[in-house]
Amino acid sequence: MPFSPKTLDFLFENRLNDSRSWFNEHREEYNSYVAKPFKEFTEALTPAMKSIDELISYVKISRIYRDARYAAGKSVFRENMWCTFSRGKDLYKSLPAFYFDISEKGFEYGCGFYVASAETMNNMRSLILNDSPFFAAALEAFDSQDIFELYGDMYKREKYPDESEEKRNWLNRKTIGLFTLSKDWDMLFSDRLSEKIADDFAGIAPVYDLFMKAEELSADRGK
Repeated sequence: MPFSPKTLDFLFENRLNDSRSWFNEHREEYNSYVAKPFKEFTEALTPAMKSIDELISYVKISRIYRDARYAAGKSVFRENMWCTFSRGKDLYKSLPAFYFDISEKGFEYGCGFYVASAETMNNMRSLILNDSPFFAAALEAFDSQDIFELYGDMYKREKYPDESEEKRNWLNRKTIGLFTLSKDWDMLFSDRLSEKIADDFAGIAPVYDLFMKAEELSADRGK
């Protein structure tokens, strides 16, 4: 069962009410319009993810609510839902992941770090500065598409002023990844969505390989 306008309607109303009692009264709608489509979407996408990296084994679908301990100033119930594909659970440390997110704003998806460790970013900069084949492949994949943009806050002061603008766009970020936001509602509500996302992810697989190589270097040094 694909996502539908009712998926977005439920997410909007759920956040607007921000009430556990309201959610419990509408749990059947949540299961039908949100939970079941997300489960089927991740199941359809998993084989494509494993073809990119056979070690991807952890698929996480977000909860519909935030942890109240960290929801200060925010609604407890979410206006969005997301899923991730990765090698493990340590996304808050430094493990790169593919992700997909839906809300009334559209659907966002991409690949990168939630927060890359300083060591992982330094490893990546070393790969870039030494013209590693991993970076060459990542750059070619990135330059060959027009769907994804780089994300990650930039340092205010240039760290590598003598490098090319192309390299500085990667080198001067505190963390890094690729993302895109689409408002193609017809695609979001289509049973072709998982195929579309799988194709787009396959196109940026070399970027994921670069991120994973940088993380693996950090892990190797820790042994």
